[in-house]
Amino acid sequence: MPFRLPQEALPRRSQPLLAGCVAVGLALLAVWLVATGALSGGLVHHDAASAVPLAYTVDVNSAGAGELMQLPGLGPALAARIIDHRITHGRFTSAADLLAVPGIGPATLDRLLPHLRPLSGDPRGDGTATTGPAQP
Repeated sequence: MPFRLPQEALPRRSQPLLAGCVAVGLALLAVWLVATGALSGGLVHHDAASAVPLAYTVDVNSAGAGELMQLPGLGPALAARIIDHRITHGRFTSAADLLAVPGIGPATLDRLLPHLRPLSGDPRGDGTATTGPAQP
């Protein structure tokens, strides 16, 4: 059986055209990389902080255990205690009401405050709402 060369995948007439297109594409890619600063590390900033700090807030009166566990320092047990307290005693009217939940003290509340949505009667969301007349 005589040896046969494989058929060309691309006709010989088209090969220079394809080579030219590839060369032009590579040249354009090189120009783009230089223009965007890739050679000086301008494309990727590994050590740069994110431009906008990630922030999330939770409404403790409607959040489920999964949402509550996203808060810093809250695990499944404390999330369950918050939900049980909410079911037993009703809605929280201020962030300070969370201090009545077993396991939440002033330090834990301070850590949670930036992540709590303002509650009714607590427009600032910092637990300083008053129920009586304004204090002088």
